[in-house]
Amino acid sequence: MKFFVDTAEIKDIRDLYETGLLDGVTTNPSLVAKSGRNFKEVIREICEIVPGPVSAEVAATDHAGMVAEGEHLAKIADNVVIKLPLTFEGLRACRHFSQKGIKTNVTLCFSANQALLAAKVGATYISPFIGRLDDINLEGMQLIRDIRQIYDNYNFSTEILAASIRSANHVTEAALAGADVATIPPAVIYKLADHPLTKSGLEQFVKDWKSTGQSIL
Repeated sequence: MKFFVDTAEIKDIRDLYETGLLDGVTTNPSLVAKSGRNFKEVIREICEIVPGPVSAEVAATDHAGMVAEGEHLAKIADNVVIKLPLTFEGLRACRHFSQKGIKTNVTLCFSANQALLAAKVGATYISPFIGRLDDINLEGMQLIRDIRQIYDNYNFSTEILAASIRSANHVTEAALAGADVATIPPAVIYKLADHPLTKSGLEQFVKDWKSTGQSIL
């Protein structure tokens, strides 16, 4: 499964990319607002750091506006992915970009039917929001499983990008459910490496090594 980081904070992106774990980045207007920076400048800088897909979301809600904004954003860098809402206007815009060979990420997906529509118009990625479904007492991970089965049934090439990831367990469950990608907040990515037995084992190794009085260098 590929890892995207869900943030607009440049330091977090740079640090994670240097680990070799990062395959791409997703942003949205809310994340950019938190950064307090110019949207296009942030996208340009992220694309210079990460050669993989970088999702940049349009602000317009009508088809013509989405197309105009998306084409403008696509000129920032070759690895920009145009992020579009899962509405009929967004689906029309997705078809436009798909026909032009511009990658798309259709976001705010909350049902298998919505995911089916996105695949039919050629979306590169579909972003089902796991955490937000859990918030209203629906099983977000079941949506991943349903989309996986539908896409496999018809050999759709659209990749499932699990979004609204809230915990390390969400990442495990999304991988087991067959998500192609998970877009994860930086704090959750770091938690993936945490385990109390790893910590206690390392502490014991360090203690035992010190007791030998030796040095490797």
